[in-house]
Formats: sequence, C-alpha cells, structure tokens
Amino acid sequence: GKPFEVNDEEINQVTTSVQKLGLKYVVITSPARDDLGDGGAGQFYKVTKNILDKMPDTKVELLVPDFQGNIESIKTVVQSGAIVIGHNVETVPRLYNIRKASKYERSLEVLKNIKLEGGDSVKTKSALMVGLGETQDEMVQVFKDLIAVGCTYLSIGQYLAPSNEYEKVLEYVKPSQFNRYKEIALDMGFEFVHSSPYSRSSYMAHEY
Repeated sequence: GKPFEVNDEEINQVTTSVQKLGLKYVVITSPARDDLGDGGAGQFYKVTKNILDKMPDTKVELLVPDFQGNIESIKTVVQSGAIVIGHNVETVPRLYNIRKASKYERSLEVLKNIKLEGGDSVKTKSALMVGLGETQDEMVQVFKDLIAVGCTYLSIGQYLAPSNEYEKVLEYVKPSQFNRYKEIALDMGFEFVHSSPYSRSSYMAHEY
C-alpha cells in the first residue's frame, strides 16, 4: 500500500524519547521509503541533527536503506553528524533473490560512497544473516568485498523466519562457526565484529 506522508512531528518525538530515556547511544533506522524523492534521507538528517543539538553528548548511529544508490541522499545522511552509518548486505550474492528490491552490488556501492563522503569522521557497518544455505567461502568473499569498500564494522547473526511465508531456515549455525567467522573477519581487517546467533545490526551497538 501507499505509505503515509512523512511526519514532521517525528523529529521532536524521537528526540523527546531519547531525552526521557537518557540514552547515550542511539541507533536510528526506518523502512525503505522509495516513494520519496530522497528515500527518506532528509528525515534521517533532521532527526539526527535535532538529537545532537539538544543532547550533544549523545552519539547517533544510522542504519539506512540503499536510497536506490542516490548519491545526494547518501551525502545528506553523512552530513547529519552520525558517527556510524550502517547499511546491511544481509546475505551472500547467490541468495539475493530473497531481497526482492535490492542488489548486492548497489549495497556495496552505498557503503563505499558513505565512506568516501564521510572519510575518517564516519565508520561504516554492515550485517549478514546465516542459516540460509550460504557456504563459508561465500561468506569470506563478502567479508573481502566489505573490506574493499572501507567497511570495518560487521554483525553476523542467525536468520530466523518471522512466519511460514518467509524463507525457511536451512541451518542453525553452531556457536563455534560464529566464532570462526569472527576470527576470519578480524584477521582480514575488520575493527570490530559481533558474531553470534542473536547478533543483529544494532545489537550492543555502543560496543563498536
């Protein structure tokens, strides 16, 4: 269906929530808003700026959609003041059919451009789900691809089907394999990795 218009009141509502909860580290995300000219980048920018203006000691991380690769949208979120900007590749290229409107190469390009625009002031982050039939070799290739575009924060977690209408879980990956992925990723140059069954892109995000 057609989404509602962007809610301008949301900017103050989010900031008020951050203030009342006394949050020192905030992760902000959204659904994809491809119906908007900027993909929602302006809202990310306004919300982040508002939080930082009123709570300058709070740090903000953004988890953004791919904005259809729009470079102006990417520049907008980079200029928001967020110290970490994440975009999730989610799975290995062979399995990208589960991501209906997404393209692996475009996701890498988004991460690359975030880093190019943000330089040393912004860290980039991505996340992968396992248990969908991927191989270790395929995972390692994704690690290489992420490092190549300057992404140095990584989250790896177990895929869980929200309902029977979604892709089925093909494997419950053992903790030992999660540890192995973490070792491989760190050896390849990632600065920080969370890799465990329950890890998600915003899981213990302040630790990064």
